[in-house]
Amino acid sequence: MTLLDAPAAPDTAAAPLAARARLLPALDAVYRAQLARARVSRIPLLFVATFQSLGILVMMRGVVDPGDNPSAHAVVAGSSVLVVAFVALNLLAQYFGRLRATGGLDHYATLPVPPAAVVLGAAAAYASFTLPGALVTAVAGCWMFALPPAHLWVLLAVVPLAGAALSGLGAACGLLAPRQEIATLLGQLGMSAALLLGVLPAGRMPGAVQWLRDLLPSTYGVEAFARTFADRPDWAAVGGDLGVCAAVGLVSLALATWAYRRAVR
Repeated sequence: MTLLDAPAAPDTAAAPLAARARLLPALDAVYRAQLARARVSRIPLLFVATFQSLGILVMMRGVVDPGDNPSAHAVVAGSSVLVVAFVALNLLAQYFGRLRATGGLDHYATLPVPPAAVVLGAAAAYASFTLPGALVTAVAGCWMFALPPAHLWVLLAVVPLAGAALSGLGAACGLLAPRQEIATLLGQLGMSAALLLGVLPAGRMPGAVQWLRDLLPSTYGVEAFARTFADRPDWAAVGGDLGVCAAVGLVSLALATWAYRRAVR
């Protein structure tokens, strides 16, 4: 047999990999998958987050006078945003910490989706559960503290913006923590900070504690909502607080995306 008669060698060149999905379609796919997975635990999730905030309202009603005063504004606004902190910060930190500890991140690393889509999709799915609980808490707080409910629609902006900022921090804590237990601890500490610094009236805090309060991103969501209980709300200040929430949300989600890339290396 001559060289010309020899069978041709099979083509062993590797097939090109599929192109990575674009951000928005990948984000939609991850969001739907996470939402379907979390749907089973939606009712217990909403119950626990809302019941906790309602309990805070009942407790603070015994020490804060109802009516148009800054303390009542802070309690109702802080309790409403606390629902967001419980889910977006605490539970998301635990979720990503568990994924990292059990190797669940390896599944996402094999998918042709941008890292930002994984982080944003999971954060959006968890934050989607917070709006009903925040509204129920706000309505109950207005009734208990005799506050006008005319501007509760502001929660439609406060919840997603504060949720974005806290979700990014929660995801970063879960992805950067060396152990799952530490991720859970960080989530609990973050939620406790949101409780103590967001619900308690700022005017009664020491100066050092007020400085720490300014570092907590959910504080600006609380301030934006609390300002709407005034007879004539300062809408420029409300918009400024929401702008800070949006800016911190972008930074925290970028941090979470970087932490995800670091964790799947």
